[in-house]
Order: sequence, then C-alpha cells, then structure tokens
Amino acid sequence: MASPQLNNKIVWITGASSGLGKALAQECAALGAKLVLSARRYDELEKVRLALPNAQDHLVVPMDITDERQVRHAYDQVLAAKGRIDWLINNAGLSQRALIQDTTMQTERAIMEVDYFSQVFLTKTVLPTFIQQKSGQIAFVSSVAGLLGTQYRASYSAAKGAIHMWANSLRAEVAQEGIGVSVIFPGFVKTNVSFNALNGEGKPQGHQDEAIENGLEPQQFAKITVEALLAGEEYIVVGGHKEKLGVLVSRLSPKLLYKMIRKMKVK
Repeated sequence: MASPQLNNKIVWITGASSGLGKALAQECAALGAKLVLSARRYDELEKVRLALPNAQDHLVVPMDITDERQVRHAYDQVLAAKGRIDWLINNAGLSQRALIQDTTMQTERAIMEVDYFSQVFLTKTVLPTFIQQKSGQIAFVSSVAGLLGTQYRASYSAAKGAIHMWANSLRAEVAQEGIGVSVIFPGFVKTNVSFNALNGEGKPQGHQDEAIENGLEPQQFAKITVEALLAGEEYIVVGGHKEKLGVLVSRLSPKLLYKMIRKMKVK
C-alpha cells in the first residue's frame, strides 16, 4: 500500500540509472511517489523507469550533473512536466581507490566536482522552488568515509565530508522555510561503485572490492533510508556493524578510531 507521506509526491533522484539511486527509485515508487530519474545514460534510465510500478507516471531527464547548462535545462523540464518538486535526493557520486601520493590534482578536482560542487549547484538551482512552496525535503548521499577518512579514499572522504558540512549549514538556513535537509551515510553496499572508482590517474578501477561485495543489498539500504527520511531523520547512517561501530568510536574517541583505521585493510 502506498505511503500517504509519499503518495503522488514528486521525487527527483540523481544517479538513478544504477546502484543506490536505482534502489531508492524502486523504494519510492513502491510507496506511490512520482519519480524524476536523472543520470547521464538515457537508455539505462529508461530501463529503470519501465521496471517501476506505474511507469507512465515517472519522468526520465538525462543530464551530466557537472554541466551547469544541462542542470538548468533539466530543472526547467522537471517543473514544466511536474509543476513542483517535493523531494530532491542528491545521490550521484564518484568514489576513489588511490593513495594521496599517487593521485593527480586533476583526479582530486574531478572527484570534488562530482561529489561536492555538482550537488551544491543542483541544490541551489532547485532551492527557490522549495522556498516558494514553503515545503520540501533535500537529501544528500554522503558516505561513512565522509565521517571517518581512510586510506585510499582521501579525495572522496574530503568531498563527502564537505557536502555533509554544507548540508548542515543549509539545514540551519532553511528550517524556518518548511524545508528539511538530511544527510545519508552509507557504509558498504553491493553496487558498482568500486568498478567506477577512480585510481590516481583518474581512470576507473574496474574491479569489485571485497568489502563492497559483502555489503548490504541495495534494496535493504533503500528501505532503511526512505523510512528514515519519512520519519524526518537528518543524520542517517546505513551500514553493517563495523561501519556503525566506526562512526560511534569516531564520536567517543577519535584517537582510538585512527589507531584502528591504521591497522585496517581498506583497499
């Protein structure tokens, strides 16, 4: 049965062609939402849309999230077709698997562009609509890596930490406008994120990590996340016992956490 809180709500999800975005789309559609699906690949987005319940209610709007002109055009398309936006889920992202000393500045900037600046630009583009509506929910998919910082993920951790802090400031600024802001911190979830993760030279790693392979199922992640968003939670950690323990220890004793991280196999 559709959730009364999501029934007929317009939910815009970026990075919706696979992985976490696809799973979030499936969960929201099952609860009666009308989706806007964005990513670069139109064909993959269409496959996602056609597999959703009430496929005719959902809209595919392809865009490269790093291209501001395309983002503005996508926003205009969404408003023309749907008239409003109730949820924006900033999910598009790019991971990393490289030591700092092996990572070029071009790769550092590429990761920051996708994981931070692009999310900021899309949110700032959509924000006037939320303010005019006096309602809306903005969610950012950060990462447990954005809370902890580990080897081989310095640029990724930095970008995911940056969007978390930016979201905190946004939440404080728009709370009186009836707008909610949530940050989601996934741990290891079984997606193609590690295949696409950039090495130091900025090329996709091209293989799966063991930790990702043993992570949560995407559907499980999506169910927990959407339930938390519907409950109005603002700080949402979704992961296994190891990731949750790491987040807890980071709050209680950062010194102990970094002793633990130095001994961990994280690649």
